Order: sequence, then structure tokens, then C-alpha cells
Amino acid sequence: MEMEQLIEKYVRPGRLPHMWCPGCGNGVVTGAIIKAIDKVGLNQDETVVVSGIGCSSRASGYLDFNTVHSAHGRALPVATGIKLSEPRLKVIVVTGDGDATAIGGNHFIHAARRNIDLTVVLYNNSIYGMTGGQYSPLTPANHKATTAPYGTIERNFDISELAKAAGATFVGRSTSFHTQLLVDIIAQGIRHEGFSLIEAVTACPISFGRQNKMGSPADMMKWQRDHGVMLAAFDKLSAEQQQEKFPIGVLYQSQAPEYTKEYDKLIAAAQAKGAR
Repeated sequence: MEMEQLIEKYVRPGRLPHMWCPGCGNGVVTGAIIKAIDKVGLNQDETVVVSGIGCSSRASGYLDFNTVHSAHGRALPVATGIKLSEPRLKVIVVTGDGDATAIGGNHFIHAARRNIDLTVVLYNNSIYGMTGGQYSPLTPANHKATTAPYGTIERNFDISELAKAAGATFVGRSTSFHTQLLVDIIAQGIRHEGFSLIEAVTACPISFGRQNKMGSPADMMKWQRDHGVMLAAFDKLSAEQQQEKFPIGVLYQSQAPEYTKEYDKLIAAAQAKGAR
């Protein structure tokens, strides 16, 4: 299906043009979500898109599904409640690096630990783009932000490794440059039964790019092209070479009991006990 047809089918009428800044990669990532949903063939009436607060979280307002634009950092508990009440629904969470890993960090860890069947697409532009350009837990060390004018001295999370350590059973990463790969990974995450994290590395030219002298939006896309390396090739690099790159592709996949199915078993056991 052509992109124009996808927009007509999956974007709410009258909502475009979007509010993202020129050169922002969020539109590309949102387009990748639409393409992945179409690829998987999800029923729009049985799909829920939940977002928190931030530039990326505005995506839920454009998408013609059942949607919730929730409070800052609370997308995952809202999504958890929806999935528990209606496990048949496919729930996709749209969030950002600040929304998911700062105020929402505790929710993120425990949603992954529970392995609840949610597909989380985390737009990682390395900064709080909407609220003034503050640094986030994913801002690389020694990079500038409005709250770190001389560069942040904090080590940043590797959110993909954090998700894996917390118990996520599907972890993938791509960029707004590697668009087709991003579509494929999101589709795989949707199909996976369990907690899926897809980290979408994207550019914020207006805030992060400008403060860190990364050049034009095209330059920032080229940076993604030159630094994102498929996992198999990344593993063959020396430790020194790996410091300048990051792996993309499906980074981790495993199987574990899914939370809503285990919860249904618990209910059945309690009912059986009560019936005796």
C-alpha cells in the first residue's frame, strides 16, 4: 500500500500537517509504526495506542485507532490496565526517552519484568525536545542541554540493555535513517507475545542538534547512517571500534510466561478453590 493510502486509512482526518519541527525524525518513526501495523494486518478496532507526554507522545493523537494520551511517564501503567482488562486487544505504547526512562522509569522496569504483552516504541532523540531541551537519562555523557550547558557528566542508560536486564523478551533497535529495518522490527515486536521494546533512534535538530553542533537535519540522518551497524557486523568490531558505533537490528529475543495469561490461570485457580 502506498504511503498516501496508509495515511488515508490510519491517520485521523484533518489532523495533518503535524506539529513536529522541520527535520524532526518523529514523523518518520510514526510512519514506520503505521507501515508495521499494516504489515501485520492488525484490526484498527482491536488496537490501542497509548502515549505519555512529550514530542513523541503526540503521535497517538494522529493515529486512527483507540488511543489514550495519558499523563507524563504513565503510558505503561495505563497500557497495563487496558491489557489486563481486555487481553485480546493489541496494545502499542508510544513514548520518548524522557517520558519512559525518567519519570516513567520505574513503570518501564516493572512492565518489562512482568513480561506483559505490550509493544513499546521508544523514540530516542536524546533530549526533552518539547519542554525546553533538558537532558534526559538517554542523553549521551558530555553532551550539552539547557540543563547541562557545559555537558552532562552523568552516564546515560543503554535502554535496550536495561530492557533486557529488566526482563523484556524482545528488544530491537533501528533509526529514522534505517526506515525499512525499523518497520520490520516493529512488526516483529507486535507479533511477539510478551514485552517488546523497539528503540527508534531519531533526530531533534532544533534542540539536541543545535546545542551539540551536529549540523543540519540531513547531517544528523547521515550520523545515524554512519554509526548504526547491524548486530552481526557490530559483534565483529574491536572494542575500540564499538565505542564509536551502536548495534541495530533484533538485539535480543526469548520466551517467558506472558503476564495476562498467567493472571488468567491465577483467577481460574482461585475460582476452582472457592468452588470446593
